[in-house]
Amino acid sequence: MKTSLLPRVILAVAVLAGAAAAQAQQVFRITAIPDESPTELARKAAPLSRYLERKLGVKVEFTPVTDYAAAVEALVNKQVDLAWLGGFTFVQANQRSGGRIVPLVQRAEDEKFRSVFITTDPGIRSLSDLKGHNLSFGSQSSTSGHLMPRSFLLAAGIDPDRDLKRVAYSGAHDATAAAVASGKVDAGVLNISVWEKLVADGKVDTAKVRVFYTTPAYYDYNWSVQADMPAAQREKLTQAFLELSPATPEGRDILALQGATRFIPTRAENYRGIETAARSAGLLK
Repeated sequence: MKTSLLPRVILAVAVLAGAAAAQAQQVFRITAIPDESPTELARKAAPLSRYLERKLGVKVEFTPVTDYAAAVEALVNKQVDLAWLGGFTFVQANQRSGGRIVPLVQRAEDEKFRSVFITTDPGIRSLSDLKGHNLSFGSQSSTSGHLMPRSFLLAAGIDPDRDLKRVAYSGAHDATAAAVASGKVDAGVLNISVWEKLVADGKVDTAKVRVFYTTPAYYDYNWSVQADMPAAQREKLTQAFLELSPATPEGRDILALQGATRFIPTRAENYRGIETAARSAGLLK
């Protein structure tokens, strides 16, 4: 009798273990490049996570990372399911994974994104005036805080490493604005949406800090996943973003926090210009 019960007990334990494992897998993890302060990223992620939980039917958790490279590695190594990447970090992740990263959606604003160069120095009126001065970029892996601004400087005949007195990297867009405002650097460059948000929130004194150059447009941020995500889940996730609307209180709040009027589909081909710029600047092998 005891012997005949043993297989049943083993089967029951296996079923329970399998159910526990399946339940443990029902956590959808998202992350984002840390282009703003940790508290700001957490504030932006909370309502979006709740919305995606309802749409996907699974628990959604935001997993912060320490730097841009960590966001790339988290997605490439499948430590997260969804990542908010800049154009350059998408290119890096796609290269690291052997072409296995798929960009799903971007904000409508990301089709024609821009960076702004700012200063408090009245003598700096154009890019050429930066020669001999200190300049702060954001993160070295930032599209809008480093790669594209650097490419526009090079196109203007200015080599940051040769023609500027010193180049610094603040690590984040809001940190760049703070460095310029405090006089730690003569000028800085950051993405236009963070700049406009800082101005709207009264966190920067525009009587003191001003924009002296706005770059041409380029493609930037997106939400990306691994290529082996089941097609049905990928479609459900894409639709969840596309359905966000300013016509609803929830949609309006989430879009405002994300700096978006709406989300639109995107594709890897949109970021070929970013890849070309990265190779030309020697930032991608």
